[in-house]
Amino acid sequence: MKSKIARLTRRQATAGIAIVLGKLTIGGYAGAQQPATATTPSAANETRTSLHQEIELPAAPKRVFEILLDSKLFAAFTGMAAQIDPHPGGVFTTFGGLIEGRSVELITGQRIVQAWRPTSWDPGVYSIVRFDLKARDAETRLVLDHTGFPQGDFDHLDPGWHERYWNPLIKYLA
Repeated sequence: MKSKIARLTRRQATAGIAIVLGKLTIGGYAGAQQPATATTPSAANETRTSLHQEIELPAAPKRVFEILLDSKLFAAFTGMAAQIDPHPGGVFTTFGGLIEGRSVELITGQRIVQAWRPTSWDPGVYSIVRFDLKARDAETRLVLDHTGFPQGDFDHLDPGWHERYWNPLIKYLA
């Protein structure tokens, strides 16, 4: 797989990760290793390097915080291996090593800020992912701001958060 990824552009490789993770989420991946196909970003989103999402989760903020930073719980809701050091400065790999980074700021039950990257991006290229957790009765309003990702990646990252994080997490919490 590494030799195939090395021949692809960053956009093609990143799109391939999105496709594989999407198939894993819906249970359609049978383990076949096929080269990624490029998706053409919409003209309006081609230059976007940030996204903002707000999602309601059926659990308290402290529980959501714990799930996002615990290796076993993260793996349980995504169905893929995760290694997460839950301390400020701690490194993580998720989705079986496809995503990696470092936690920059952690405020228990309130905020997670991470330097975050798919391993298909060029070495040293990181984006910033910020999860703000706000209590709403017995639920959490999670506000995601993902900034600084490469141009052309918006059209798969934006729906990818729903497909690989929010939908499986809501199902896990049910």
